Amino acid sequence: MLIAILGVIALIVGIVLKRSPEPGSRFAGTINRIAVLVILLGILVSSIKIIDPGKVGVQVLFGKVQDGVLESGLHIINPFVEVTTFSVQTENYTMSAKENEGQQPGDDAIRVLSSDGLEVTIDLSVLYKINSAKAPFILQNIGANYEDKIVRPITRTAIRDNAVNYVAVDLYSTKRGEFQARINKTIIDNFARNGLLVQQVLVRNISLPATVRASIESKIQAEQDAQKMQFVLQKERQEADRKRVEAQGIADYQKILSTGLSDKQLMYESIKAQKEIALSPNTKVIIIGGKNNPIMLSDK
Repeated sequence: MLIAILGVIALIVGIVLKRSPEPGSRFAGTINRIAVLVILLGILVSSIKIIDPGKVGVQVLFGKVQDGVLESGLHIINPFVEVTTFSVQTENYTMSAKENEGQQPGDDAIRVLSSDGLEVTIDLSVLYKINSAKAPFILQNIGANYEDKIVRPITRTAIRDNAVNYVAVDLYSTKRGEFQARINKTIIDNFARNGLLVQQVLVRNISLPATVRASIESKIQAEQDAQKMQFVLQKERQEADRKRVEAQGIADYQKILSTGLSDKQLMYESIKAQKEIALSPNTKVIIIGGKNNPIMLSDK
């Protein structure tokens, strides 16, 4: 549009020169023709608008926000329209205790009071994007600095409003998932009313006071020691059961030997043993004798 304005100025200069009796008036026609070309070029340039990928354009005509949006690509528009672009890609807003990790410098973690009166520090990231159809609403009612007006205050308020329903230890352990689900719903609903779509809310870290952390660590250590002792006792019981079974087997075996073998069986086993000794390659002379046993000789 600036080119067209320059052309209008040049056209006015040409008209003035044409009416002037000065010698330069003979160039007025040329100036006027050039001015008209510049005006036409300015109008043409102002009528073409390219929206980059991942963005949408919102048109404003004489201060009035138009309802439609310009998607990415080439558009022919009213040359008097001003276009404000918004990114519709996913954005990350982080609030962290670590310096320079989030949008705000320094420690920007959220500090809240739990139901038992303890201060809990929470690091959080919100992944969100603009609802492209709501871009005109955002420009009209919120403006381009929606992060400071919507994203930051709504997120911090949602954390504080929901944290007061939990004791500090539950936030850190057993109720963490439930707590995240509640803040998700609160943030999603509030963002949607302001033209923003939540992709994900990440509770990155929950820090408890040092005294509470020490108490939790002591409890965990005691539980681990108790589990270890249970394992040792179970192993000892299994070893005692094994020895008991082994002793019972030996006793049963001895009982069978003392009551179940006859003289004939013992004689048979003796003969088998004598035969095996006699056939041994290392045996030179074997003399076996007794009251009821024959003498066997073997010489290799």
